[in-house]
Amino acid sequence: MAIAKAERLMNLALCLLGTRRPLSKRELRDSIEAYVEASRAGGGAGSRPDSGAADDSFNRMFERDKDDLRELGLVIETVESLDGEIGYLARRDSNRLPPITLDAEEAAALGLAAKVWQQARLAGAASGALQKLRAAGLPEDVDPYEAHGALEPRIPVHEAAFEPLMLACRDRRPVVFDYRKATAAHPEPRHVEPWALECWRGHWYLAGFDRDRGAERVFRLSRITGKVRSRGARFTVPVPDVVTVRETVASWAGETADRSALIRLRADAGYPLRAKATAVRELGDGWDELEIPYGHGLDAWLVEFGPDVVVLEPAELRADVVDRLRAVAKG
Repeated sequence: MAIAKAERLMNLALCLLGTRRPLSKRELRDSIEAYVEASRAGGGAGSRPDSGAADDSFNRMFERDKDDLRELGLVIETVESLDGEIGYLARRDSNRLPPITLDAEEAAALGLAAKVWQQARLAGAASGALQKLRAAGLPEDVDPYEAHGALEPRIPVHEAAFEPLMLACRDRRPVVFDYRKATAAHPEPRHVEPWALECWRGHWYLAGFDRDRGAERVFRLSRITGKVRSRGARFTVPVPDVVTVRETVASWAGETADRSALIRLRADAGYPLRAKATAVRELGDGWDELEIPYGHGLDAWLVEFGPDVVVLEPAELRADVVDRLRAVAKG
C-alpha cells in the first residue's frame, strides 16, 4: 500500500511539473493509472466509471494526494480558465530551490541536528529537509548522516504533550492541560500561553504565561496528564526573546544557583550530583558529604535519587524534599 501511494504521488507530481498549461481533474484522472483503477473500483460491479460513487472515490483520493504533495513542499497552483474549469499545475520555477553553498562543517551540523531528533516525530521532517538541501546543492562529497565522533547525541521525546505543545508554540495558540505538581496528589487544569520548549538534564520543559496566576511559569512535560487542548484566543502578553526564555527555563530547572546546599550521598551513587559538587568529603559507612549549588528546582532533582540522598541543610530545602517525597508516596 505504501509503495502504491508513493508511486501515485510521484506520477501526479510528474504530471503537474511536466505540463505547460493547467490540467483539469478529468485530465489527471485519465492520465494516472491509479486514478483510473480507483474510479472503476468506486463504481462497483457493473457500474460505469463515471458514476457518482466513482467520482467520489477519485475526488477523495485526489484531494488527499494534492495535500500530501503540498505538505512535502511542492507548490501546486490552482488556475480557473475562461470557461470556469479548474486546473492544476506546478511551475518548475516555483519548485526550484536556489543554489545553496554549504561547507563540510555546516553540512555536518545539519546532519547532526537531524540525527538528534531520531526519537521524535520530527525525524521524518528533518530527513526530508536534508534531502531537499542535497537537491539544492549540498556537496556530494559530504555525508550529513556520517558519524563525526564516538558519541552520538539524541534528544529523547517520550511525552505525548510534546508535539501539540510544539505546534502551539509555533502557531502562537493558547492551550489548556492538566498538570500535577511534584508536591500535589492530583493534577490541576492550567491555562497557558506557550512560548518555547527547552530540554534540560534530559527533561523537557515548557515556558509560557500562566493565565490563572498572571505570571510566567515553567512546566515539566512529564507532569502533564491527559491531552493538550488548543484554544482559539490570542496571546495576551508579548513573547520574550529566545535567550530570555532559556534563562527562565534554566532558572526553574535548577541551573541558576546563588547559594549552596549540604547533602549526604550514598557512595557510588548520584554521579550527576557529584559532577555539580563544589566539595566532597567521605563520611564512612558508605556515605559522602557534598556541597552543591542550590537554586530553584534542586528539590525536584534531589527527589529523583530517592533513598541515596539525604538533605542536611538548608532546612527549607530539606522540607521541600520531604514534601515531594510524601506527595509521591500518596500517589
